[in-house]
Amino acid sequence: MESKTQVVSESSAPTGEIVQKNAKKFKFIPPPTFDNKEEERKYKLGKLAAAFRIFAHHGFDEGVAGHLTLRDPILTDHFWVNPFGRAFSQMTVSDLLLINPQGEIVMGGKPDRQIYNEAAYAIHHAIHTARPDVEAACHSHSVYGRAFSTLGIDLDITTQDACAFYNDLAVYRGFGGVVLASEEGDNIAKALGQKKAVILQNHGLLTTSTSIEAAVWWFISLESLCRIQLLADAAAGGRGIKTIQAGEKEAAFTYQAVGSHMAGWAQAQPYFDQIHEKTGGAYLQ
Repeated sequence: MESKTQVVSESSAPTGEIVQKNAKKFKFIPPPTFDNKEEERKYKLGKLAAAFRIFAHHGFDEGVAGHLTLRDPILTDHFWVNPFGRAFSQMTVSDLLLINPQGEIVMGGKPDRQIYNEAAYAIHHAIHTARPDVEAACHSHSVYGRAFSTLGIDLDITTQDACAFYNDLAVYRGFGGVVLASEEGDNIAKALGQKKAVILQNHGLLTTSTSIEAAVWWFISLESLCRIQLLADAAAGGRGIKTIQAGEKEAAFTYQAVGSHMAGWAQAQPYFDQIHEKTGGAYLQ
């Protein structure tokens, strides 16, 4: 049978001219549905607690830095966040705190841990307010994300995985120190705009999505891509050459396949399965 895919050799095809006709789409197992909002809240809080364990497993925890938040499915102008000083590797559902729009703790947590990182409120409140579509946001001081952030540059679209962030990644170039004021959080939210992730200059990475699972995957992927670009740039510099960028059409085509929130949710599932097996579900306590 004759292939319907047009293949042009690298030597003869101008950038952006390789087009896959009649391309099929990925099929994903759909996310769960819920009979009521209480059931949805319970399920999603379990995933948020698991997300902290996943971050710890990847070495994204350092001191007390970092915060992951989840919009509450019942009180939709409230969000859940980790208590200040609780190790990501030990996080449980019963540790999580529900924060109202004024920054007050209204539910959850243990009696001796009724405190959270003020930077979490400044950043995440601004994002959850500006972006009603954002259910979850992830930020931590990961090694390669921080290293790459010091360059103050965009991520190059040089790999298939990088295409997931094609025209969907911002850079905030206005580092103003530790984020403890609402105006700095507003500036970050403004820089993020309608994109799913932002590189915070001299600070690190922040990712968002319509689920905590997808937000976790985007963070893992973006951290890896920062590492890859640092390695590739160093290798190219040593050889006196430049890295090869993906073509605009190819990047846009690939983004449609791997850059959606559903794709992010699907990519995250192995990590959540692994952490459940590793911990025996201890995070659900």
